[in-house]
Amino acid sequence: MTIDARILALYDEYTHAPLTRRVFLERLTALCGTTAAAMAVLPLLDSNYAQAATVAPDDPKIATSWVTYKGATGDVKAYLATPRSGPPKRAGVIVVHENRGLTPHIQDVTRRVALAGFTGLGVDLLSSQGGTPADEDKARDLFAKIDRNTAYLDAVAAVAYLESRADAAGPVGAVGFCFGGQIVNQMATAAPTLDAAVAFYGRQPPASDVPKIKARVLLHYAGNDDGINAGIAAYEAALKANGVRYEQHVYPSVEHAFHNDTSAARYNKAAAELAWSRTIAFFSAALGAPA
Repeated sequence: MTIDARILALYDEYTHAPLTRRVFLERLTALCGTTAAAMAVLPLLDSNYAQAATVAPDDPKIATSWVTYKGATGDVKAYLATPRSGPPKRAGVIVVHENRGLTPHIQDVTRRVALAGFTGLGVDLLSSQGGTPADEDKARDLFAKIDRNTAYLDAVAAVAYLESRADAAGPVGAVGFCFGGQIVNQMATAAPTLDAAVAFYGRQPPASDVPKIKARVLLHYAGNDDGINAGIAAYEAALKANGVRYEQHVYPSVEHAFHNDTSAARYNKAAAELAWSRTIAFFSAALGAPA
């Protein structure tokens, strides 16, 4: 089903502004024409976490647990996923969530990282607010309360945590989506030992910070994402000017959040699978291919 671009723009506003649920539903009904039509579209927009199990939590090939590590101002909760086979020491990959927090979808992405042979660490940057709630609207409300600089520093602190683990081989990468993509771009400018940074449709850091980047960078963008894509040219010019090793891909005619397979309206299977295969190949090259 093709969703009207105005509806997708409204949903992005609802997600990022954020709008209240009541205002969002009123405006959605106005766009759709009737309440019944709006209710038919709504399940395609809202996340369906029943689909968030590409890798089952009890998959026998991986082990999962909840851990905490020291962040900028306190403990940060995180979801750890590790492969059960392979070398006793391995590279780590930090997974940074969208603005809904450490949802079942992001936990699933963390398990995908482990299935690829890395230690996956899904960080909960809502930890300062008590952690990610199950209700998306509550998560959006909490995002309005967090200190963005603290959240960014909490993500940076995860690099040292992964480096300190007994099963760490040394190299650490990070991958983030939307809000998390912006955080990963920022992490690359502030964590000199970060080896690889992958940002999915994330806002770019100031060009003045790009000389600080030591990591290899991989950037994924959606073709239909004018707000984020407005910063591509300046970021790319700064990466080139400073000799940063980077790859960049724009996926034509897909929407922001195209990788999130719990949102039917924006998910694009072909683009998501291609971007993820490129991501794992990138981490294998930058961090060392898992044995």
